[in-house]
Amino acid sequence: MIERLGPWGPVIFVLIYVVSAVLLVPSSALTLSAGALFGMGLGSVLVSVGATLGATAAFLVGRYFARDWVAKKIEGNTAFAVIDRAVVAEGWKMVGLTRLSPAFPFTLLNYAFGLTRVSLRDYVLASWIGMMPGTVVYVYVGSLVRASGERDRTTVEWVFSGVGLIATIGVTVFVTRLACAALAKRTTFLPAAVR
Repeated sequence: MIERLGPWGPVIFVLIYVVSAVLLVPSSALTLSAGALFGMGLGSVLVSVGATLGATAAFLVGRYFARDWVAKKIEGNTAFAVIDRAVVAEGWKMVGLTRLSPAFPFTLLNYAFGLTRVSLRDYVLASWIGMMPGTVVYVYVGSLVRASGERDRTTVEWVFSGVGLIATIGVTVFVTRLACAALAKRTTFLPAAVR
């Protein structure tokens, strides 16, 4: 359907991404489909824009409109309590580090940060940068699906694609581990998945 919309396809895709973030719909399938629909370059840009706008919208809803609902959802969550305290001291760094770590769910974290004292500007910038590595990996995987259907690829092209995928995943894993180590230094308790 998105492909049939022509130049409106990317705009509609971004709007769907924003709405899904606000409605707490997991975004991994959308991110993969961006690579398949638009390729690596445009797909990464569209997901980056959609995820950042969606995260910002959910943050604002959590901060100004659904504060009580969000507070009930995260009530008793020790990891979030620690992150909240760390945000006071570290601000945007904590937002960025949690965005790099897969242990923290994207959709709920958007709302939860609305309850913290992080500024909107710091939240948006740190979220945008922190989500970038994961975005690139998922879009790249989706773009391989697109590339496999366009034409017959040579063995060399498949090898380069595979090496690119492995390198992209490797860099993302490395960055994630660095983020987890930095989070561990800044907090006294983290979920076991982060350690």
